[in-house]
Amino acid sequence: MPFTRTELLDQLAAMGITTTTVEHPPAFTVAESSSDALALPGAHTKNLFLKDDEGTLFLVIAKSTTKVDLKALSKLLNAGRFSFGKPELLMARLGVTPGAVTAFSVINDTERRVRVVFDQELMVHDSINCHPLENTATTNIARDDLLRFIRASGHEPKILTLTSAA
Repeated sequence: MPFTRTELLDQLAAMGITTTTVEHPPAFTVAESSSDALALPGAHTKNLFLKDDEGTLFLVIAKSTTKVDLKALSKLLNAGRFSFGKPELLMARLGVTPGAVTAFSVINDTERRVRVVFDQELMVHDSINCHPLENTATTNIARDDLLRFIRASGHEPKILTLTSAA
């Protein structure tokens, strides 16, 4: 069974990580979540669950305003051509549904099949806003605490520039 929102927040608290969570109507797009969560400080995110043509899985956590160049990113990662992971694969690997994809979902990737990639643009912010495994709330977490959580889940995040220099 995937972690629940409560279990996630309990896990963060057990790690000594302080967060602030704001409730809001379900948000399925970046525009919906950013407008409802603007009261939170920090950078808002968009998350892409990708699969390359060799079956390698990636979770890309980008600043909400970053235009991700998937073709350039696949070259940076020495990956095959990207496509978006199907909802069934998303649930099987990260335990979330479309619209609720989040950096926190790596807690459910116990087999460590998903590679985590962060947008360099996020790293300039002291705090980051992510869904807490469901899209009816947004959780603010310190950048360094989020990276510590990702590492504690057994994932070593790559931090890359996700936009092309076109």
